Amino acid sequence: MLQLKAVVAGYGGGSVLRGVDLECAERTITCVVGPNGAGKSTVLRAISGLIAPTEGEIRLDGEPIGGRAPAEILRRGVAQVPQSHALFPAMSVQENVLMGGYLIRKDRKLLRERLDQVRERMPVVAQRAREHAGNLSGGQRRMVEIARCLMLDPRLILLDEPSLGLDPRGLAGVAEVIQRLSQAGTTVLLVEQNVRLGLGLATHGVVMEGGRVRLTGTAAAVRDNPEIASLYLGGGTRWTSESPPPSRTGDPGSPPTA
Repeated sequence: MLQLKAVVAGYGGGSVLRGVDLECAERTITCVVGPNGAGKSTVLRAISGLIAPTEGEIRLDGEPIGGRAPAEILRRGVAQVPQSHALFPAMSVQENVLMGGYLIRKDRKLLRERLDQVRERMPVVAQRAREHAGNLSGGQRRMVEIARCLMLDPRLILLDEPSLGLDPRGLAGVAEVIQRLSQAGTTVLLVEQNVRLGLGLATHGVVMEGGRVRLTGTAAAVRDNPEIASLYLGGGTRWTSESPPPSRTGDPGSPPTA
């Protein structure tokens, strides 16, 4: 479904990605892990059109999308939930979600149908519809951010550090949402610092270091690879292959500890 081939990209003339090769099959969850500065978030920005590759190809269903405008990539069914909290705190939950339907705003019937679908899939949208988004917990805000991108019924969702700053309850809620997205047929590509959570949810894993992909495979194979501690942590001991993954139906686990 998604293919990156020898992608080079960065900011201000510098290259963060140095020849990235990456593939995501349809209806899978692919988790990208790696140390800070590895280029994980930059991969998502290149896919969603927020930055343009200077070399290489990004293809969706075989069609090149690298360097195209973000709105065009959205129309092709690719939506991103950014790392930083991106809700408008003084607006209601429902108003924030409706912002996700901007590209279909002229079709009022479709907009209402999508909102009804999102309210059914994401109960927090219905339960807290008229409350200011700024009053929500971290986990609830993250779920509303995901709900907003569902207004365009995306085929591929890019999640940048969805566990960032969440308590265990918030982690469990977000993990459940990601699982349900996959079960409904949505392809998910997520970047995660929480290795246990990310690889425990994923079907496939990718390890990045220094702007390149160093290891790929099934999530279980990546998790259990004896090199992962050195690749991910540069020889540190915060996480090792002996750490048990979270249950795919239960507690997603806590973030790795120092």
